[in-house]
Amino acid sequence: MKKSIILMIFLFSIVLNSQEYFPINTGVKTKANTTIAFTNATIYVTPTQIINKGTLLIKDGKVLNVGKTITIPKGTEIINLKGKYIYPSFIDIYSSFGISKPKRKSNSRNSKPQYDAQRKGYYWNDHIRPDTNPINLFKFDNKKAKELLKAGFGIVNTHLQDGIVRGNGLLISLNSNPSSSNRILDSKSAQYLSFHKSNQSNQVYPNSLMGAMALLRQVYYDAEWYAKGLSKNNDLALEAFNKNKNLVQIFDAGGKQNDLRADKIGDQFGIQYTIVGGGDEYEDIEEIKATNATYIIPINFRKAYDVSNPFFASKIDVSDMRKWNQEPSNLSVLQKNGVHFSITTYKLKSIADFNKNIQKAIKFGLNKTAALEALTTVPALILRKSNEIGTLQKGRYANFLITSGELFEPKTITYENWVQGSKNVINEMNIKDISGSYSLSLDNKKYLLSITGKGRKLASSIKKDSLEIKSKISYIDNWLTITMNETKDSSKFTRLVARINDISDNLKGTSIDAGGKKSIWKASRKPSEKKEVKKKDGDTSTLSIMPITFPNTAFGFTKKAKQETLLIKNATVWTSEKEGILQNTDVLLKDGKIAKIGKSLRAGNAKIIDGTGKYLTAGIIDEHTHIAAVAINEAGHNSSAEVTIEDVINPDDIKIYRNLAGGVTTVQILHGSANPIGGRSAIIKLKWGESATNMLYKNSPKFIKFALGENVKQSNWGSNNTVRFPQTRMGVEQVYMDYFQRAKEYDDFKKTGKPYRKDAELETLAEILNKERFISCHSYVQSEINMLMKVAEKFNFKINTFTHILEGYKVADKMKQHGVGASTFSDWWAYKYEVNDAIPYNAAILHKVGITVAINSDDAEMSRRLNQEAAKSVKYGGISEEEAWKFVTINPAKLLHIDDNVGSIKVGKDADLVLWSKNPLSIYAKAEKTIIDGVIYFDIQKDLELRKSVQKERNTLINMMLNEKINGKSVQLPKKKATINFHCDTVLEY
Repeated sequence: MKKSIILMIFLFSIVLNSQEYFPINTGVKTKANTTIAFTNATIYVTPTQIINKGTLLIKDGKVLNVGKTITIPKGTEIINLKGKYIYPSFIDIYSSFGISKPKRKSNSRNSKPQYDAQRKGYYWNDHIRPDTNPINLFKFDNKKAKELLKAGFGIVNTHLQDGIVRGNGLLISLNSNPSSSNRILDSKSAQYLSFHKSNQSNQVYPNSLMGAMALLRQVYYDAEWYAKGLSKNNDLALEAFNKNKNLVQIFDAGGKQNDLRADKIGDQFGIQYTIVGGGDEYEDIEEIKATNATYIIPINFRKAYDVSNPFFASKIDVSDMRKWNQEPSNLSVLQKNGVHFSITTYKLKSIADFNKNIQKAIKFGLNKTAALEALTTVPALILRKSNEIGTLQKGRYANFLITSGELFEPKTITYENWVQGSKNVINEMNIKDISGSYSLSLDNKKYLLSITGKGRKLASSIKKDSLEIKSKISYIDNWLTITMNETKDSSKFTRLVARINDISDNLKGTSIDAGGKKSIWKASRKPSEKKEVKKKDGDTSTLSIMPITFPNTAFGFTKKAKQETLLIKNATVWTSEKEGILQNTDVLLKDGKIAKIGKSLRAGNAKIIDGTGKYLTAGIIDEHTHIAAVAINEAGHNSSAEVTIEDVINPDDIKIYRNLAGGVTTVQILHGSANPIGGRSAIIKLKWGESATNMLYKNSPKFIKFALGENVKQSNWGSNNTVRFPQTRMGVEQVYMDYFQRAKEYDDFKKTGKPYRKDAELETLAEILNKERFISCHSYVQSEINMLMKVAEKFNFKINTFTHILEGYKVADKMKQHGVGASTFSDWWAYKYEVNDAIPYNAAILHKVGITVAINSDDAEMSRRLNQEAAKSVKYGGISEEEAWKFVTINPAKLLHIDDNVGSIKVGKDADLVLWSKNPLSIYAKAEKTIIDGVIYFDIQKDLELRKSVQKERNTLINMMLNEKINGKSVQLPKKKATINFHCDTVLEY
């Protein structure tokens, strides 16, 4: 097979403009004239160039000419297409046609994790496979080709859908002629990338989305370095990657957030990817538009849910219900916002649904011209093949559809799909419609004959009075045959045969009974009765699309929240500054900052908020959380300093809104504790409804997560996970020593100015050595706390924060001497062996020694009640209310080096405030308003309105879905969206 495909490519390179040199031994060598003229058709030369009563002239698989008045050469076969339409055949730009995806390698029950690559002579990671050559894997799939031809496709762009870097692709013509030498139009159509690992390897790294992103970046660094000839060894993967860099780059992102993540990588390296989306781009259209990318969009619209059981229906997330309603509008939204896109069959369970879904998208606002462009000219442009495919202009391949009417209309019939000048019959074009009711006369007897169906797929029904007579009908080559059995003897039949002609709608022919006697039969067609189609009660044919919210989920805002000038009057203000607690005080917020603090303040157009009897504080800051991210641990290596949580922020996480309801305004999203050296942190403000980028703290200090204890040495990972170093606490120390020594040597060499291999992991660790990045370290046991401080001192830097630090009270004096802060739990203990010595007085003891102390959550539920966690320090240790409140405001701000802007109420600081109904340390206190940068992101009264709105919307969608089922539409079983509350030890495979 491989040899035959290579031969086909070779032939293609010479066949177009060369002389025939193969001998012919099966007949004469002179070729028959292949010129064909299709006349009198409405021809769509391009989606916007239309010729009425035009002629399409083709020869040798190419368009020879097209126009209204063109000269037809002598000997040309002429096909009259009066009343018919001609369109360019479709191009599926993202396919796996003819290339089977490998099955994932299975692990035995006792198998150990694979940490190293198995491919020798290639890149250090098995999931980077740019050397994949699909021509070695391709096998033409006749069955699939027929399905695609029937759907209107003439060309597919296929590749092996496996790996993070997947190699190149093949541009395939669906020419069913097995002897065709030009079926493969391009053997290197594009280079393909994704965020998903290869099934051909069990190499653990990367196990997370952020790991995949970091790996891709390192590949680009290494490819550039390799291209300069600086490598000491040959790497076949990097060689292939560099050879493919000038190809079209197609990135399978798979959804709106990943679309933006892929574009972020592309921007970093000056590459404009063509992005395979997920069909939800409409939700973040402004950000999608800003990528300036061309998209490849699947149209695998989800079915309505079966909500007939109210108990099951209650488990469906309202965002999933919305997606059913809104997804068909995606293409329309992209089109109206000027985003270029192509349409693919990718992810469709059945190709037969393709045209139905296109029609649905058109019903939801997609322009028909844009739909045709997305299937013809746009994919041709993406593939840089506009001079060969995508239109019916002179010199292009003769790939076209012949239809009964305008494309994408439900009643339009596709008759033929011509590919490279070869005809593929989809529905017979010149077959007479004989369906209808007839009065049948046979041997002086009268019958009622009914013929139903379309084309040749017919069914017959014969009645004599009220008696149903068994019958079978056949319609081939304009000959009609009906076999009927009128007697009780099932072995005796009468056959009716007639030749169909275009002159009369009546039927006349010969009958042959069971004894062989012949006679004449006639059937007179009855006039068709036009039945008025009544709309079923409650039919959902009237289109109703639910409005988009920000974010597009429950409790999203109908409009993005806007900054205001706010004047909070007569509140009890807990400043978390030296001024302490101020009674009956006003605070003015202007341009996102705290403008004034005082009494009887005035401001012209400010929105007045009455704070009488209420408490105003700075917003709570959670130094250690794992909300608002789609990944927490990259566990594939013992160090993952190259990854960053900033890559995987999830701005749609409902936990953001819930934290706002608990008065939280700023959080540090930390990497987990799966390895001694974890990933980089993300500090964000909880701006509900904004993009991930807009949530990031501006000019954010740089942080990274380190970890000690059971998790990093895999004590609790199971008996099979004993391969990765370290497996002991002693080994953890050696990991730090080794990495910091290598980072020092790397940084020293970099500073010489000599060419070097950029290593994202060592770059990050060098930032620590250069005091440009701070460490937050997961810690429990005093011996390890001491160890890490000594390692840091050896390399002349300080640990910034020990988080958890449940044995901190034992080494508080040494911590004070080192200059490290503490971010601890209020009263967690004994939940695993290494925290048996934890005490609730830990925070108070550390505070009294003079260490900056914060209370953190490390939990999505606890983070909503950090005001109460702070209050526990009043009980355990006798901390004053004012100082306890600093544990969740100014102190974590100091630990995060953002106290110049947040953490207290002071003129000039960011307007991140919370208005409480009662003393904020009270279990009865409620956050009535949570404000960030002068924007009200949570309002307790508005929250009540949102709850009613969500319930109303749910009921509306349920009724719409019930209508779908009642009207016979296909539905799917209810599904409950799985939600995971991430913790330090959560390790998931992406």
